[in-house]
Amino acid sequence: MIAWPVGLGQNSELTKSCISTVLGPMVVVSDSEYVCFLEFLDGCRMGGKFEKLEKKLNAHIVSGETKPIESIARELELYFDGNLTDFKTPLRPLGSPFQILVWEHLSRVPYAQTRTYKSQAEAIGSPTSYRAVANANGFNQIAIAIPCHRIVNSNGNIGGYGGGVARKRWLIDHENRNA
Repeated sequence: MIAWPVGLGQNSELTKSCISTVLGPMVVVSDSEYVCFLEFLDGCRMGGKFEKLEKKLNAHIVSGETKPIESIARELELYFDGNLTDFKTPLRPLGSPFQILVWEHLSRVPYAQTRTYKSQAEAIGSPTSYRAVANANGFNQIAIAIPCHRIVNSNGNIGGYGGGVARKRWLIDHENRNA
């Protein structure tokens, strides 16, 4: 379930936790209802992301567990075991209205299928905005559950991925093996 409105409640407390996966550790951040951040923990890439999240939401991040964190951890385990194709943990991505629109359509790309940035731009009704769509995909901060890894270049090349191209290839291959 994805709650598409922009932002969480202001002056809130957010909780972060680390989840072990076969592709390396991931960091998840949630409030009491929604996951708003899920990315691979690559030390140099994390710099400043939590501070920006705290500032954007006027929130304080503490370590711990919440029901959404427990839910996404369970679902990621099932996903990586090849036993889950559709995430149900409540998600609330944080972004501009355009980014939210792109991510909403991105979440509709079926498991084990890929789309191009161009086809994603067409799906949102803006066929010439494929570069802006690619940029919005790059700002997705809820990896795997909002499946930006399923978007590839028009020429068939895999394209970029915030978690690294090797992880993107692994995720695409994993879904194809378990479809």
